[in-house]
Amino acid sequence: MDKVNSSVVSEFVLLGLSSSQDLQLFFFVFFSVLYVVIVLGNLLIILTVTSDNSLHSPMYFLLGNLSFVDICQASFATPKMIADFLSEHKTISFSGCIAQIFFIHLFTGGEMALLVSMAYDRYVALCKPLHYVVIMSRRTRTFLVAVSWAVGLVHTCSQLSFTVNLPFCGPNVVDSFFCDLPRVTKLACLDSYTIEILIVVNSGILSLSTFSLLLISYIIIFVTVWFKSSAAMAKAFSTLAAHITVVILFFGPCIFIYVWPFTTYPVDKLLAIFYTIFTPILNPIIYTLRNRDMKVAMRKIMTHYLRPKKISEIPLVVRNSLY
Repeated sequence: MDKVNSSVVSEFVLLGLSSSQDLQLFFFVFFSVLYVVIVLGNLLIILTVTSDNSLHSPMYFLLGNLSFVDICQASFATPKMIADFLSEHKTISFSGCIAQIFFIHLFTGGEMALLVSMAYDRYVALCKPLHYVVIMSRRTRTFLVAVSWAVGLVHTCSQLSFTVNLPFCGPNVVDSFFCDLPRVTKLACLDSYTIEILIVVNSGILSLSTFSLLLISYIIIFVTVWFKSSAAMAKAFSTLAAHITVVILFFGPCIFIYVWPFTTYPVDKLLAIFYTIFTPILNPIIYTLRNRDMKVAMRKIMTHYLRPKKISEIPLVVRNSLY
């Protein structure tokens, strides 16, 4: 508590993506459109999975939860970033900065664990198809989702335990569009080398362990299916292509920023945008465009809600009021 009381910094200044005034309006429109697409696209997936009985399976249950995490991940900093494009002074309170650090590690840690759960689901479906219903029961998939949130919570609490009590008494300028943990830690009024190492180790253990589990699961699936038939191999590759694409797009930037030696690079901003904004918009595109069942279900929902209703389909009370 003494360290908290010694902190005199009450707010941080965010430099954002660019200092060019000419780009601010363009960025405002561009990222506003992206954010709306992220929210609507992932909400459509959640609505489709929950409303269509043919999609009430473990795979789509996990996909719906991934879409929910993507909405959360895109919402912890993007709305403020968009508002800051129209603001001359881009500041965030100390508590708001800590909250951003908490949520980014909660959602990214949870998504890493959820991607492992989705890989396990594909392993059971392709390698143990006769036992799939028994193994991936409602209890199992609920447990997997609960574990993913628990992993994210433990990860973010451990990260905050290294940083929340750091004294901030001088520099308060963060060269990013949100409170990125590596950049905020460097502003502390002490030698933060040991803390930086602990943060890297923490993030490294989670990122590399989950990434290794994903690679191992994919290798096991391909080896198992390889000995069955070429048709089974083609089906496995088609099924896993979307998963592998998402894993590469999500883990690549995270590993570079948080597992690389604790040095910040200009490209870190671009990578941060990628896994906080572009990945949540790519996930629904990748998982839906390659999935025939999802496309059929979405088409049915959009047809049901968007097409004009016939007079015979309007409730009797409403029809009588029309006349």
